[in-house]
Amino acid sequence: MSRVRLLWEGGDESLPEHHYLLEAVPGVGNVGKLVLDTLVNTHPSRTVLRILHPDLPPHATLDDDGLLEPPSMTVSAVDLPSGETVLVLTANFQPLSPAGQYEVATAVLELCSDAGTGLLLILAGLAAEVGQESVYLVCSSVADKEAMEARGLEVSSEHPSAGIIGLTGLLASLAPIYEVPSACVVAETAGTSVDVVAGDRLAKWIEESLDLRLGLEIDSTESTAEKLREFFELDEIAEIDIDLGNSVEGDSEAFYA
Repeated sequence: MSRVRLLWEGGDESLPEHHYLLEAVPGVGNVGKLVLDTLVNTHPSRTVLRILHPDLPPHATLDDDGLLEPPSMTVSAVDLPSGETVLVLTANFQPLSPAGQYEVATAVLELCSDAGTGLLLILAGLAAEVGQESVYLVCSSVADKEAMEARGLEVSSEHPSAGIIGLTGLLASLAPIYEVPSACVVAETAGTSVDVVAGDRLAKWIEESLDLRLGLEIDSTESTAEKLREFFELDEIAEIDIDLGNSVEGDSEAFYA
């Protein structure tokens, strides 16, 4: 039995109409999370859903009104300047256990399947040497690969060579089982705590390759990056010291994101 709890907001009981659902969680360089947090902060947005799970780190945080809120993953509806509404799934954490990551991934995919999501776009960072600045497109099914190639895009069959771990890897690899079209876009990063340059490169790839106009400026990305740095420095946490799992040992092409 799944331990996921869904808290709908604003009267919603299912995902609103959309084509794209973009997902990112903290990881190497926080590349994808930086793009999505900036997207939510820059354009008109509203919270649609909060996803609770007992394996999220027990870290309550202060919201914009100064009130404590439980750890959760958030789905937001964002109105882009083009008039298109995209859904954004992000969080400050992901479940710490493999079982928790699996349960959240399957719950999200069930929501996407029920709502008819046109494309689940998963954003991530890949640890690389300084000066390596590639962006890779990775798919999990022949149908998704052919759909991306029909757009004139190159789908990588070699990177990331060590695969993808965590919630991101599960969402991407399980999507075909739930018949949810998906693609994972991975930007190489030197692995700084919040890599603005790699985030900007990732956002530009999305705009140019998928013709999805995010309408982000580098100044707004820098502002969001500073907020993320302050959060992950964790200068004031009461009661408990948590290892947030921001480092990954082993192959340089293994990554949490």
